[in-house]
Amino acid sequence: MPEVIFNGPEGRIEGRYHHANDPNAPVALLLHPHPEYGGTMNNRVVYAMYQAFVKRGFSTLRFNFRGVGRSQGKFDNGQGELSDAATALDWMQGHNPNASTCWIAGFSFGAWISMQLMMRRPEISGFISASPPASIYDFSFLAPCPASGLLIHGKSDEVVPVGSVDKLVEKLSSQKNIEIDYR
Repeated sequence: MPEVIFNGPEGRIEGRYHHANDPNAPVALLLHPHPEYGGTMNNRVVYAMYQAFVKRGFSTLRFNFRGVGRSQGKFDNGQGELSDAATALDWMQGHNPNASTCWIAGFSFGAWISMQLMMRRPEISGFISASPPASIYDFSFLAPCPASGLLIHGKSDEVVPVGSVDKLVEKLSSQKNIEIDYR
């Protein structure tokens, strides 16, 4: 998985990218947990999701938000990180102009950012949201949710109570033409 550096809104963005052999391969963008609590693209959950997409034939990118690792800039409370994610998606689409579909996946803070990006980018056709911080951040913007996907949350999560994620899943599942797989 080669290292990539591309220009972001606040300078360089560092990432790891796998380019699938098939020119029509789907693409997947992965977003990491909160930068101020040690979140990086090398987080084991993010890395595991990255590998899962690669094994399924996706061209896949994970990257560090601004101020993390070798990515330039400083933490911007989600607004700048959303811009970083949009820039990363643009970069990946530029390298995969014939992609058959586009997925986004995020863990914790990255799940919150990924869902916001999905609302702004109609080409995103599916998502994986691991441990979405539904008790910390407002997810009401997901009305209506534009794509079906998978939500994963641990029953013993000490930061985000499972009940708050249950409510999010219930809200999303009640929307027309949306299927949510919740584990």
